[in-house]
Amino acid sequence: MRVSVVVFPGTNCEQDIEHVYGGLLGARTVRIWHRDSDLQKPDLVVLPGGFSYGDYLRTGALAKLSPVMESIRSFAASGGRILGICNGFQILCEAGLLPGVLLENVGRRFLSRFVHMKVESSRSFYTSHLRSGQIITCPIAHFQGNYFADPSTLATLEDNGQVILRYCGEDGAVCDDDRNVNVNGSLHSIAGITNLEGNVVGLMPHPERAVERLIGASGGDSGLAPFSES
Repeated sequence: MRVSVVVFPGTNCEQDIEHVYGGLLGARTVRIWHRDSDLQKPDLVVLPGGFSYGDYLRTGALAKLSPVMESIRSFAASGGRILGICNGFQILCEAGLLPGVLLENVGRRFLSRFVHMKVESSRSFYTSHLRSGQIITCPIAHFQGNYFADPSTLATLEDNGQVILRYCGEDGAVCDDDRNVNVNGSLHSIAGITNLEGNVVGLMPHPERAVERLIGASGGDSGLAPFSES
């Protein structure tokens, strides 16, 4: 498998993604600079986390104007698989490849901690091989991770099984109003979504930081599962 990792000014998680796919899963990875238009014939495109363009204006708002995004839009339209993590999720939303927007966390604080999220749907390429209710424990690191969409969009996401990951407690229980569970205040405790076709995925937590038991802290290697067949 060939994985293209897109790097914007301010991206800082590209090495984590390369380690997961290249170091642990044996894929061939290649970095794509944001000014390039050639995605290098990938099987998967990943937009990693970070702070593209310093998060100026809005997170992802400037990155969506980068030349590489036209190629990414075309790749998505052809059914190509695209994964956006944290800042990558924000960019995909700003670019219109995923619905909704990521707002400032409730409490207006940067959050860096471990969270639990459970698999809600196998509708996407990223979760198709996971079981419903499976819990992944991994870190978050964001200031604008509060997922928001209008009621009609939320209803569509829920009805179509496009909410693929949801913040939960250690036991899998979901509580939208509990800030120990739904830490950033996301509507419907949404941690990750997919487009209707299931080939474009965005999520705020960082499962790529919990892929090895030796260094995975409280998450162990539970974050490796969604990457293993994506």
